[in-house]
Amino acid sequence: MPLRRQTDPVRIQSVLRLIFSQPRPPVARCRLLSSGFGPGHMLKVSEDLAGTKACLGCGCCMDACPVLARDAKRLLRAESRTSMALETLVGEDCDRCGNCALACPQVDPTLKHYLVQTHLAEGMAELLAKATSDEMFVIDLALTR
Repeated sequence: MPLRRQTDPVRIQSVLRLIFSQPRPPVARCRLLSSGFGPGHMLKVSEDLAGTKACLGCGCCMDACPVLARDAKRLLRAESRTSMALETLVGEDCDRCGNCALACPQVDPTLKHYLVQTHLAEGMAELLAKATSDEMFVIDLALTR
């Protein structure tokens, strides 16, 4: 059972805010925080935000990445379909959309919920504010049923 301080939402949110504020794909670091925030999986300090632990190599993160979708030539440089390959191919060109973390089967639903409810909601609020202040800014939405 996780210790009380490991399930403290404020502590977890501060680490997640740091992860999602960095200009690189967050999927590997989200995976490190997964598995119920247990003592064996919990990151102790923010300097440890790196690693490839538990990557299945399924490539879901690469398939979900809009940077790779826009520039498919980057995929030709990939020797594998892991999150580390994604971080190497995308690097600081990351849009910080969170699609890679949402697509990863190894990232806990708790982290995905935080990503959607907090990080993506904040990003949408910024987009809508920009849309109302800039008449040349257009948001294209595709809705399917």
